[in-house]
Amino acid sequence: MIGRELFFDPTARRILFAASLPVVLISIGCVGYHRIEGWSWFDALYMTVITIATVGFGETHELSQTGRTFTIALILGGAFTMAAAVTSVIRSIVSGEVQRLLGRQRTERILNNLSNHVIVCGYGRMGRIICDELAQANQGFVVIDRNHELIEHYPSRIGVALEGDATSDDMLKKAGIERARALVTAVPHDADNLFITLSAKLLNEKIFVVARAEDPASETKLTRAGANRVVAPYLLGGGRVVQAVLRPSVLDFIDLATRTQHIELQMEETYVRQGSVLIGKKLSESMTREHRIIVVAIKRSSGNMEFNPGGETVLGLGDTLISLGHRRDIDRLEQMAQPA
Repeated sequence: MIGRELFFDPTARRILFAASLPVVLISIGCVGYHRIEGWSWFDALYMTVITIATVGFGETHELSQTGRTFTIALILGGAFTMAAAVTSVIRSIVSGEVQRLLGRQRTERILNNLSNHVIVCGYGRMGRIICDELAQANQGFVVIDRNHELIEHYPSRIGVALEGDATSDDMLKKAGIERARALVTAVPHDADNLFITLSAKLLNEKIFVVARAEDPASETKLTRAGANRVVAPYLLGGGRVVQAVLRPSVLDFIDLATRTQHIELQMEETYVRQGSVLIGKKLSESMTREHRIIVVAIKRSSGNMEFNPGGETVLGLGDTLISLGHRRDIDRLEQMAQPA
């Protein structure tokens, strides 16, 4: 797929054509001198190179009338053709076209190797915040936006930026939606978010979709379209403002526990997988207390949520532990939740 896209790229084809002209001219010259004068391939190559380069070293052997005519044609055709080819290649290098082409090659290699990543549709104000948070969490992601300026100047550290229409199935496939773990659609228009959600679920029915809703009335439509979570920024922002006024200390604690840059205390969710040593054990036996982890809640495989579970609570396959503690202790719990 990468080779085909580069082949049909106008810049790549022009550079390839310009770079291939010297090879074609040298081949014509070698064959011409070999056939006309009966010279060896090396003598024919030497004569061709000094002729095209117009260095004036003289003839390798005495030329026949036909050979001299061929040399005149090679000089006239070769000099102008070589000058045009060299000018085209230099212009491409100076203008940055070669660098951009190599950048696209690198991007497509990364895309082919991506898996378990997040696709972010829209790099507006909300999309930038999402990408920054994903980068801080070292989570691989691909961001898609139509705005050429935003994508061209994207600060590529972890994520990959693609210019295009996120409502297009081809663009979602290019972003690796079949291998992605989640998709966040954060474009400004609810209709586009709805269409992207539908397309994503049709291409990968298991993908976790978080959709932005400008109008609260669109939440139901997005949910029916397949969105696993719907976020209304204005409602969410208004709620945080009220919390900052009425319960500022609670809000400070939530920010401290949920921001990735605060390594001293974090809140995380841990999924209990098949083969984990935690299955069938009580919380008091699972070493979570020894690791100074507070299990705030348990989301059962049935979807029920148990808050502030006691030590006698038994863990099962498919449970999700919402815990609070130091990063190193949470990482140990994550290891225990994996297959033994």
